[in-house]
Amino acid sequence: MRIHTFPLGPLQTNCYVVANELTNEAIIIDAGMQPRVLLECAANYQVRAILLTHAHFDHMGGLDLIRKKTEAPVYIHPNEQEWLTNPDLNGSSRWPMIEGVMQTDRAEHELADEQILSLAGLHIRVLATPGHTPGGVSFLIGEHLFSGDTLFAHSIGRTDLPGGSYEQLITSIEEKLMPLAPEIQVYPGHGPGTTIGFEKVHNPFINGNN
Repeated sequence: MRIHTFPLGPLQTNCYVVANELTNEAIIIDAGMQPRVLLECAANYQVRAILLTHAHFDHMGGLDLIRKKTEAPVYIHPNEQEWLTNPDLNGSSRWPMIEGVMQTDRAEHELADEQILSLAGLHIRVLATPGHTPGGVSFLIGEHLFSGDTLFAHSIGRTDLPGGSYEQLITSIEEKLMPLAPEIQVYPGHGPGTTIGFEKVHNPFINGNN
């Protein structure tokens, strides 16, 4: 497995092409704005799916173009299906000066907690991690966790936007992510990567570190 990381758009949203080089297939995790460089990478593979950790505008702003270029189906948690079609929910109407008001078609597939997806020859475990948004999810592929805006290096996702809940986010992190093996590599929605073990010890928001 090879992971290509692309910080996209004005908010430098980390989006990922996760490739199975044995089969020349890939999945895309999150669909940020201005996705040209991501699409150049994705063109080297058969893209089997676009997985969204959540539907804030900076994570779905490039979805129309990525869908058109890859013809891959989209997966999202059902709590955020309507966010794709509603600029008030995805936040783009709140900050139209960034990249304009955004809406796109609904996703073809809905995700469930602890679901196992088999895509591009990869086994992907879906972890429901709401709090930053009501339908936030993280994806675990082997020893690689794609945490969206749930967990960051030394930090956590903001919860002051509509649908956010600090208590729910902390519960998601402590019950879903912190029990994972310490060597798990974390690929967040913004900023540098980290590991579960490092965050257990150093993240000031994790129980026992504050």
